[in-house]
Amino acid sequence: MPGFEVARAENGEISVLRLKGYLDAHTAPELESALQKLIDEKRLKIVVNFKELTYISSAGLGVFMGFIEEVRSGGGDIKLTDMSQKIYRVFDLLGFPTLFEISSDEGLAIANFSKPKSR
Repeated sequence: MPGFEVARAENGEISVLRLKGYLDAHTAPELESALQKLIDEKRLKIVVNFKELTYISSAGLGVFMGFIEEVRSGGGDIKLTDMSQKIYRVFDLLGFPTLFEISSDEGLAIANFSKPKSR
């Protein structure tokens, strides 16, 4: 069975979660736990880097939907970055680009937290 890893890094007030491997119903709780820990610590500016993620299932996608409202209601956001075409296509088919900011580069996603919101 392919593995899954979540590595956490800090960049000032921004937290970066770097995903690696296979995100499905069996591994999604690990991502849920990492996101919940950030929320518990009031670290609500979150970048999720998909560079080393090879697969995502609907359960993995559901994790992001499950947390975005809580994060935004606290004044933060979850920005997604470094997706392969295969992973991006899954997000795109489900309309995620209208709900989440998706960047091609982690540094750009981090920098976008300092831009004023256009909503």
